[in-house]
Amino acid sequence: MKRYFRVMLGKGSNLAAECVAGNFIGVEYDIDQDLTNWLAGEWRDFNKEFIRIYLDKHPGKSRISAGLACGALWTLGKGMQTGDIIFSPDGQGNYRVGTVTGDYRYAAGENLFHRRAVEWLPKVFEHAATPQSLQRAGSAGTISDITSYAQEIETLIAGEPAATVNAVADSEDGDPAVFSLEKHLEDFLVANWENTELGKDFAIFEEDGKKKGQQFNTGSMGQIDILAVSKDNKRLLVIELKRGRASDVVVGQILRYMGYVKEELLDSGQEVEGMIIALEDDKKLRLAISIVPSITFFRYELNFKLVKG
Repeated sequence: MKRYFRVMLGKGSNLAAECVAGNFIGVEYDIDQDLTNWLAGEWRDFNKEFIRIYLDKHPGKSRISAGLACGALWTLGKGMQTGDIIFSPDGQGNYRVGTVTGDYRYAAGENLFHRRAVEWLPKVFEHAATPQSLQRAGSAGTISDITSYAQEIETLIAGEPAATVNAVADSEDGDPAVFSLEKHLEDFLVANWENTELGKDFAIFEEDGKKKGQQFNTGSMGQIDILAVSKDNKRLLVIELKRGRASDVVVGQILRYMGYVKEELLDSGQEVEGMIIALEDDKKLRLAISIVPSITFFRYELNFKLVKG
């Protein structure tokens, strides 16, 4: 299945023009060595080696930062497949779209030396013509899987107005008004974090002043909707957001992410917890989480009112 990725090309997209001219995307993280042989193995071996290397090169960084870097490297090197679509800011306030056309290669001595070949569309997609949801998608990380925005991207490529995106096709309940609001639940929660119960004890993981805990890229395990850290730095919180009703299937998903965090990201003395946020739950979900005390469930409510101006 074709996947879609948002990729930042250098700090603040400062290398976007070079990437477009050279038909590639790339990352660095100061890990200046060929990753080809490591990408042929297991991701656990990859993380064990390169989390250590990353922390040696960045002694002030946390294991969470190291895990984020390794997730991006693994995604670029092995997670992306030929035919996947790249969506990137161009550093001029607009966007470029391309298709992955080659395997991982190491470009020694060049900028962004961990690379994938990309065939870029000649068209520059102007900011004003790009759906706002797509502008925000995966905006915190270097590489983010934004496959859930495939319809918006394909609409953009086709040159159709953003308003023609048929959101109902992806809706669980067929109600376009509810779907439109729920689709932006994550952005709303992040923007209003301090005004929620979560903001009292937790902060979304930040690095260099950016909330990089939103759509946290684990590489092989997928993307955590939100990764937060307790204000006493003793607990990491994995948050999984679901539109509409959450089933017991989500328990397995969040346990997988929690297992990843426990194995790869925890420092000494830290623990991991999970939280599922959805519009509704059901009996199967309640039974499933009743025996997993480290996972909690919260419902959200959608409110709409008119205020006379």
